[in-house]
Formats: sequence, C-alpha cells, structure tokens
Amino acid sequence: MTDAAAFRRAALWMSGAIASFSLMAIAGRAVSFELDTFELMTYRSLIGIVLVVTVAGAMGKLRHVRAHRMGLHLVRNVFHFAGQNLWFYAITVIPLAQVFALEFTSPIWVALAAPLVLSERLTSTRILSALVGFAGILIVARPGATEIGPGQITAALAAIGFAGSALFTRRLTRTESIVSILFWLTVMQAILGLICGWFDGSFAWPSAVTWPWLALIGCAGLSAHLCLTTALSLAPASVVMPIDFLRLPVIALVGMALYAEPVDPWVILGGIVIFGANWINIRAASRNAG
Repeated sequence: MTDAAAFRRAALWMSGAIASFSLMAIAGRAVSFELDTFELMTYRSLIGIVLVVTVAGAMGKLRHVRAHRMGLHLVRNVFHFAGQNLWFYAITVIPLAQVFALEFTSPIWVALAAPLVLSERLTSTRILSALVGFAGILIVARPGATEIGPGQITAALAAIGFAGSALFTRRLTRTESIVSILFWLTVMQAILGLICGWFDGSFAWPSAVTWPWLALIGCAGLSAHLCLTTALSLAPASVVMPIDFLRLPVIALVGMALYAEPVDPWVILGGIVIFGANWINIRAASRNAG
C-alpha cells in the first residue's frame, strides 16, 4: 500500500472515530435526563459485553480471553470508569466544545506520568509540552474572566482518568490481547457501575425511548476506539492525531446546531494551543523513532 493510499484509509477511519465520539456525546446527553452516570455506565458496559463476546466469538478469538494480570486490569478500569463517568457528567453541564477541548489534554498527562508507570524518561520536550498544554487549559477555562464550575473541573479530571487508562492499557498490551482487555473492560465496568449505582438505594430501568440511545453509546464507544486504533496502524501518529483534532470544530458545530451553544472563540483558541502541546510530543516521538 502506498503512503498516499494508507493516508486516505487512515483519514477515512478517523472520520469514523470523529463521528463515533460525537454520537456518543449526543446520546449521553439524551439519556442524562433519565439515568445518572453510574447507571449509564452499567447499561453501556452490559451492551459492550454482548458486543465483545459476539464479535470475538464470530472471529474465533474468545480463547484469547484469560484471567491474567487481574490487578492491572482493575487499576486500568478504575481509571477509565472514573474518567468516563466524569466525561458523561461534564457533557451535560458545559458546552460540548469545552469538554472536548479539555479532553485533548489527556496525552499531555500520559507524557508526564509515563516515567512513573512505564519507566520512560521525562524529557525537556515533555515538560515544555505540559507547560504549553497548561496554558491551553487556562485559555479554555479563563479563570477570573469566567466562573469555573463543576463542569470544567470534571472535564479536566476526566482527561486525567483517560490518561491513567491509556498508561495501564500500554502495560497490559505487552502481555495481553486486545480481546482480553476489552472483555475485562466491559465486565469490570459493569460491576463498578452496579456497585456505585446502588449507593443512593435505587437503580433506574431505562424506558423504551432510552434503550436505543444506550445501544448507540455502546456501539459508538467501541467503534471510536476501533477506528482510532486502525488509523494508527495505517499511518503514523504525526499524521493521524491532527485529523483527530477536527473533533473540536465538529462538536462545536453540533453543539450550535442541536443545543444552541455559542461557538466560543476562546475555547477554539485554547484547543489549538492544547493541540500544539500534543504536537510537540508527537514530533519528538517521530524523530526518535526515525
């Protein structure tokens, strides 16, 4: 496959990832009026179990599921469960574009924490990237100019949760198959959702109107990561990740069209600065790989 053909295929897969993330945000808002985030995560995970088992079984890969390194699976899924719950809460209380802009800080936290989790070296490039990324966070949140509320805080914390999930996923992929990681992801998060969802003494059953949205969340969540992973297998991160940044203007337009959310130029500017911080890391990694 030529570089041009690989780029076109990677761009097509990234279009699927952008559409999947956007659909998940829309569906998450649709069910938030009936389910809390713990209940949402429980039903999403149960749907995910069915999808993973069905697809893996059809491909003859269920034998790859094994109960190894369960402690590492648990740590990884606690991070992801926390990040995803915070993300689903944030999309209901602040503009979607603001949530997505703050979510883009996740790779910066990965770069900073990698020396602790993956024994990688903390370089001056990573420190510079973190400083630039922090400047982007300040532009998006604008403390002092606007009130920082629970939505901004939870969106920022969600990015840290996703970073922890990514770091421990990297460790797991050294010995575990993708099928096994996805299986324990859905099973453990369903259990965590059930435990946390019963804290208030009740657990809501979705209405007939809500079930299609939950199915969409389950399918979109898995397809987003499938599309992103496939794109990265076809083209370098330095090519793929700039395409992923298109999620920000796309979700800003979605928010404006569906929820009458104004397009905040400060959020777009901050998102560009955060993207620049990620780009510093991507270029450094590409040079080292070369």
